[in-house]
Amino acid sequence: MPQDFEASLCQPTTSVPAPTPAPSNSSCSSYTEAQHLAVVGIMFTAQTLLGVGAVPIQPFGISYIDDFAHNSNSPLYLGILFAVTMMGPGLAYGLGGLMLRLYVDIDRMPEGGISLTSKDPRWVGAWWLGFLVSAGAVALAAVPYFFFPREMPKEKHELRFRQRALAATASSVSKGEDSPAEQTPGESQEKQDGLTQIAPDLTVIQFIKVFPRVLLRTLRHPIFLLVVLSQVCMSSTVAGMATFLPKFLERQFSVTASYANLLIGCLSIPSAIVGIVVGGILVKRFHLGPMRCGALCLLGALFCLLLSLPLFFMGCSTHEIAGITRQPGNLPGPELFPACTEPCSCPLDDFNPVCDPRTHVEYLTPCQAGCTGRLVQEALDKSQVFYTNCSCIVGGGPVPAGACDSACSHLVLPFMLLVSLGAALASLTHTPSFILILRGVKKEDKTLAVGIQFMLLRVLAWMPSPVLHGSAIDTTCVHWAQSCGRRAVCRYYDHDLLRNRFVGLQFFFKMGSLACFALILVILRQQDKEEGTQVTVSTSGLQQQLLASGPGKKPEESRV
Repeated sequence: MPQDFEASLCQPTTSVPAPTPAPSNSSCSSYTEAQHLAVVGIMFTAQTLLGVGAVPIQPFGISYIDDFAHNSNSPLYLGILFAVTMMGPGLAYGLGGLMLRLYVDIDRMPEGGISLTSKDPRWVGAWWLGFLVSAGAVALAAVPYFFFPREMPKEKHELRFRQRALAATASSVSKGEDSPAEQTPGESQEKQDGLTQIAPDLTVIQFIKVFPRVLLRTLRHPIFLLVVLSQVCMSSTVAGMATFLPKFLERQFSVTASYANLLIGCLSIPSAIVGIVVGGILVKRFHLGPMRCGALCLLGALFCLLLSLPLFFMGCSTHEIAGITRQPGNLPGPELFPACTEPCSCPLDDFNPVCDPRTHVEYLTPCQAGCTGRLVQEALDKSQVFYTNCSCIVGGGPVPAGACDSACSHLVLPFMLLVSLGAALASLTHTPSFILILRGVKKEDKTLAVGIQFMLLRVLAWMPSPVLHGSAIDTTCVHWAQSCGRRAVCRYYDHDLLRNRFVGLQFFFKMGSLACFALILVILRQQDKEEGTQVTVSTSGLQQQLLASGPGKKPEESRV
């Protein structure tokens, strides 16, 4: 409002009215804090409901697809499921970018608009509007689930396999043939898996009895544990990026919140979707077994890590802010003009930045730049505010309202392209890593294993990762705003430190994922060697048995 801009000007000490404590006390009262806590509680409840509602799709939907689809088609179906799931955040980033261009109080917007642009640090977009749209879409998308059949029809190949398993079991029971001692391990396991899938569901009491045993058996599986740990590292990277990448782009490259969200929604998310689909197609097309799935995951994680290295060098230092940061060899206004703000009475908690375009020095308020006049330049779609008669600036101004632009704003597109390529390569490992779990655990443990996996991802990645990234970003702050005598929002960051710690944390998690996939490949190779040794021993034993049986006996009588 106009009075807000007038209050930021340099005014003589005698003409400044005495501050009234009532508004400050009312804004810092315990009632206001209780209201804020209530809003946070509502947000937590909404997130909990979203988590409960997502369970039928992931994780249960993953096991559901793998149970009723043919083994060769399952990777492609899972890749499509994961890709469609990623489309949601992509659309949300795009939709959020459009809505953040609207001011937060769209119902109370003054008739003439406000003298703020979306690049102003004080701009708050309509963040709440996206929740209404997405919540309505979720409610509509839930309706078709009511019409799903109680039993999903199996795919033809899978159905024939189970019928053969039933027929073989029935014939062995009725004729007394093929006793367990006579069956090969492969035949016995195949029939057991076939029976497991068509067995009736356990009751709740039976499930509670067997749950601890199945849980321990699943957690002792080395491949399962390593795959989950690698996905925890990768999910930690994704959680940090999804939460703080828009903020990082705003601070590092001086782009608006809406443009940052549009970049992520148009570049990173589609790249991740392509990576997931390509991973599923590769597994299906080349019939990749566990060993090759592990090798594909290792290569994807390795190239994703290599693409992270240039990100450390794509950025520049924080521009000079009078009274906070200082560039070597450059004198800001208060040092160039000593005592230029002495006649002013500048409020300490005010924030209305202005930028001197000649020296690229930023001031927290027009008052700290010694400005006494204000000029509004009207345009067709927006108005630009300038401040004049500034005693701390060469020539007295005018200086435009708003923060100084970054000298590295041209690097935002190359930065996002590297991030998007890294996201595509990381997503390439998504479907193969799930196949490693689905093919590695017992069929009857599959649903529980995927459920445990998602629980561990939530607890070890999606919950702590944003906290870790937020804490690391907070340590790079060079100027904190104060509210009610306490530290509030960070106004300025050390850009070099911010970039090194944010990208460094991402690099650390990608290294952890790469190490886990390397260990998985080592274990799979060891298992292959052991299986090869067992096959050699059993073959030599069979040859000795055939020689000992004599030439008169037929080979059919000596079955294994």
